[in-house]
Amino acid sequence: MKILVCLSNVPDTTSKINFTDGDTKFDTNGVQFVINPNDEFGLTRAMWFKEKQGATVHVATVGEASTEPTIRKALAIGADEAIRVNAFPVDGFFVAEQLAEIVKNGGYDLVIAGRESIDYNGGMVPGILATLLGMNFVNTCISLEIEGNNATATREIDGGKEKLATTLPLVIGGQKGLVAESDLRIPNMRGIMMARQKKLNVVEPTTSKNVTSDVKFEKPAPKGQVTLVDADNIDELINLLHNEAKVI
Repeated sequence: MKILVCLSNVPDTTSKINFTDGDTKFDTNGVQFVINPNDEFGLTRAMWFKEKQGATVHVATVGEASTEPTIRKALAIGADEAIRVNAFPVDGFFVAEQLAEIVKNGGYDLVIAGRESIDYNGGMVPGILATLLGMNFVNTCISLEIEGNNATATREIDGGKEKLATTLPLVIGGQKGLVAESDLRIPNMRGIMMARQKKLNVVEPTTSKNVTSDVKFEKPAPKGQVTLVDADNIDELINLLHNEAKVI
């Protein structure tokens, strides 16, 4: 089985976010970038298939040279080969188009992507990718088992979970639950040294067309003043909710 894990290069959740040029561009100064957490769950599951079933695992990202430390981490964790599309990922459709070309040329049986990236939370890439490729698709996937050409997946739905049976080739949008958080891997020294010898292919994008663009960013409004009310003073609480907050 040949697996492609799609990676997004995203700001660490502890990063302080700012914008420049009239709030039209994201300010990367001082920001540490990491593998998108939803993608990291998928990468860990792919490594399980490699170790238990002898799968070959490749990783791919759409990004400029600055993303290479992130993809090198995936190689250090155990991926066999990496591919970087040399383009800035402006929108989800553009990213999906580039990844689709990689899948078509690579003959992959299973494509694992995160259900969404934690920076823009678009949630578009896995579904668009599956549509472009004409492959089966399971989103919000929290469990995946493969035996031969058959796959059994569990996904989250409103109010519960749904278990599905499907076949390869398959695209999944993975998330927390695909593996346990305790199973996520930190590269060791041996893995880091081996990653330097592994192939990282840089390819040019198939098109430069983007169907969307960012017009302006806006931070959430700062939290307002908090008024504390004694737990026994119900009359005061009702008065504030009615006359000040005007929610009742």
